[in-house]
Amino acid sequence: MKKTSRRRAAAKPPRRSRCPVACTLDVLGDRWTLLVVRDLIRGKRRFAELVESPERIPTNILTERLKRLVGLGVVKSQRYSDHPPRVEYQLTAKGEDLRPVLHAMVEWGIKHAGGRIPPPLPPRPDTEKS
Repeated sequence: MKKTSRRRAAAKPPRRSRCPVACTLDVLGDRWTLLVVRDLIRGKRRFAELVESPERIPTNILTERLKRLVGLGVVKSQRYSDHPPRVEYQLTAKGEDLRPVLHAMVEWGIKHAGGRIPPPLPPRPDTEKS
């Protein structure tokens, strides 16, 4: 039996179809991923900041989502400490392209799901195309 690398399997989810909505859901369509993207858009960078979100994402799930988003090129990580090893996370240009998606979800959530109006988003940073 041929072994498949976990990293490779995690980075490329299987496609259900070529439908763009289904393809997007294969990447972002779980309970936590868009909340992580939301927090990164709002300026959180470190694991401890992300874990403090009001939705209380379990640390093991947060770790897995960050690894998957890095593997998919939606998020990049950069080490800021060697001892102990620590990284900061930031959206790539691909991740920043999710801003209008999140904005549409905010508008829908306010109008139809009882969401509150959030504080304004920080401006989109200049990101390298990656």
